[in-house]
Amino acid sequence: MSRQASISRKTSETEIEVSINLDCQPGSGVAQTIDVSTGIGFLDHMFTALAKHGGMSLTLKCKGDLWIDDHHTAEDCAIALGTVFKEALGEVRGIKRYGTGFAPLDEALSRAVIDICSRPYCVTDLHLQREKIGDLSTEMIPHIFYSFAMASGCTLHVDVLRGENDHHRAESAFKALALAIRQAIERTGGNDVPSTKGVL
Repeated sequence: MSRQASISRKTSETEIEVSINLDCQPGSGVAQTIDVSTGIGFLDHMFTALAKHGGMSLTLKCKGDLWIDDHHTAEDCAIALGTVFKEALGEVRGIKRYGTGFAPLDEALSRAVIDICSRPYCVTDLHLQREKIGDLSTEMIPHIFYSFAMASGCTLHVDVLRGENDHHRAESAFKALALAIRQAIERTGGNDVPSTKGVL
């Protein structure tokens, strides 16, 4: 079955349209399409990397109150992405559930570990130093991971293990998450619930 979903999310601060297809990995026979426009260039770059390396098709369009700052746009895009991811995945059944990803980018190395378990939790340790990368506040990057975890119902740990350049640190973190997600949502060929509880 195809794992796809689309949602609209509109508040007084942002207006977002997002669509996702989780099954566009190389060899799947499904063309991968990625079209992200949030009004924040570095955020577009990160979500594009997340989709590309996660084997997902993603269309995400956001009109946000950027004349205030980047907070509402970054947070709400992460919430929308987590929500549509959860909807596309459906019942947690017949997947690996756990995923781990390591991604280097030059001197930077990041690790992400995800548990698709309906128990949202997020821990990050990114060691970011700059105030901004492009037009994205670095303080928003851990908040993006947090917001995605809360909306998707995942337990998520993201750590930058080493690195000197904040662009490299951040990008390797998103790529590590992409690889962890790709592993966790991989179909096992069965239909079991991957839990001793029998339900997630």
